[in-house]
Amino acid sequence: MTKKINKISQLEEKIADLENKWKRALADYDNLQKRVEKEKSEFIKYAGVRILEKFLEIYDDLRVCESHLKDKGLSLICARFEEVLKSEGLRRISALGETFDPQKMEAIEVVEGPENKVMEVVRDGWEMEEKVIRPVRVKVGGGKKAKEKIQKAKKMEEEKLRGNYV
Repeated sequence: MTKKINKISQLEEKIADLENKWKRALADYDNLQKRVEKEKSEFIKYAGVRILEKFLEIYDDLRVCESHLKDKGLSLICARFEEVLKSEGLRRISALGETFDPQKMEAIEVVEGPENKVMEVVRDGWEMEEKVIRPVRVKVGGGKKAKEKIQKAKKMEEEKLRGNYV
């Protein structure tokens, strides 16, 4: 009789163990399905990013032409172009006057101005749902030391132009 009870208890333990493994396998499979669905969704969402980046270059060129030509028709085209970019989920990154953020901005020059403040936007940056598609190119204030260095460099440049090499 004790042998049967031991055998039954061993089988019950084995059943409980297999049941736990089965539940874990189901949970793993469910997690895998969710992860694959999320990756697929992100792939679809960002699949068009490469072409959007190319469109941004064209948009920049149109805006430069617009600023020089002051043509009303070109202004309408630029406005429509920007509407299309926004409808695709792109959002312009605001930077002017903001503190420099290396995650969203690319500093191309240090200029006179408050330290780490964006003094000028050279090229607009764009993001899609918090993912930076193209960083903003900016000129950043360098504070007091930068002002002194810039003034010294300007003075040296003037001396070179006058023929007085330093």
